[in-house]
Amino acid sequence: MKRIFFVEDDLSLIGGLSFALRKQGYEIDIARTSMEAESLWQNGIYDLVILDVSLPDGSGYDLCRKIRETSRVPVMFLTAADEETDIIMGLDIGGDDYITKPFAIEELLARIRVVFKKRGGLAQRTRKMTVKGVTIDTDRYEVTCGGELVELNHREYELVRILMENKNIVMNRQQLMNSVCGYDYMGETNIIDVYVRHIRSKIDDRFGFRFITTVRGVGYAVKEE
Repeated sequence: MKRIFFVEDDLSLIGGLSFALRKQGYEIDIARTSMEAESLWQNGIYDLVILDVSLPDGSGYDLCRKIRETSRVPVMFLTAADEETDIIMGLDIGGDDYITKPFAIEELLARIRVVFKKRGGLAQRTRKMTVKGVTIDTDRYEVTCGGELVELNHREYELVRILMENKNIVMNRQQLMNSVCGYDYMGETNIIDVYVRHIRSKIDDRFGFRFITTVRGVGYAVKEE
């Protein structure tokens, strides 16, 4: 049974969503404040964290940062903060997905299934490879460049992995979206371009070389020179 940690202060949303998640067979722990969340997080082991951004005594962003200090558990933001800067912030600090309110329960359940499907696939891989000085270790679930750790969220990591495993092959955006987000993804269609920009800010800008190549009108590739 998958265990989900749900951090939200809206009682009506807690009631409806908890019922829907438990009906799907998930075990749910709930916190309504940052303080309560930090206490439960220290005492529990979870398969997914769903975070609201605005809490009575703090921010879901701060909670995500603390979680990322010790864990790679998938983190999904569920919030009314729908500005592009809010979404980018959530993904940059380690969020794996970002859903804005109002939302459809079926969409949320579909995204949760995608997260668990991706994590299940990761458990099957125990490979390590290096392309253009960037090393991915799928056993340790980390990416390094020149021995330095590159902090990527779950989907950024998946995009790097797919491109490296298919080095020198140009992959179109739909192929990448299906692989990274799942065939049932119902979010923004330009999400791959967003993730590529984030990866470039963390690898290209930091280490001074072009890692992912854009092929105009087609998609992206990692080309071994």
